[in-house]
Amino acid sequence: MALTDACDPVPASPAALVTHRLVLRPPRDSDLDTLMALYADPAVTRFCAAATPHGRIATEAQLKDWIVHWRAYGFGHWAIAWRERPDELIGFGGLMRRSVAGHAGLYLYYRITPQAWGRGLASEMALHAFQQAFEQRQEPSVIAAVLPNNVPTRKTLDSLGLRLKGTVSDGPGSAAALLYELTAERWASLPRGEPEAVAFAA
Repeated sequence: MALTDACDPVPASPAALVTHRLVLRPPRDSDLDTLMALYADPAVTRFCAAATPHGRIATEAQLKDWIVHWRAYGFGHWAIAWRERPDELIGFGGLMRRSVAGHAGLYLYYRITPQAWGRGLASEMALHAFQQAFEQRQEPSVIAAVLPNNVPTRKTLDSLGLRLKGTVSDGPGSAAALLYELTAERWASLPRGEPEAVAFAA
């Protein structure tokens, strides 16, 4: 997939993108029930339960943070839907400015419903997020934090070109996460092509 051929604006939402298989649009207040259902799936939160909001109030607060980020910066986490079925959300993901254990940066995040795993959809979303970050906004780097036992996500990050930078920990008793980074220089050197599908059970 050539990224330059795939980013078409969605008429109903100028900030949204249509990719090869997906519609990526800013989140809305009305997405709350979908987000809650996603977080209620133990398969989705298998590696990130501690960092997942619990309950309607906490989930709503996170969703509002995402919306505020869009208003402040003009980008952020997308609501992700099928291109052929744009009203059917399958997850959320994108880039946001945040700080993890004192490490501030532009962080990659995604949560996809299990029914859509293993097709390279998170990678497809991430490639467009990277294109925005590096080619439109001239950001110096993108980072991601992942627990060491989350092998599928680590494989996805590797396939996207991110490289292990170090570890971060929120404090005593909390598991240390691996910190991955993709620099603008490395992004410019990477080939563009179809995203790699990573089997979740790998």
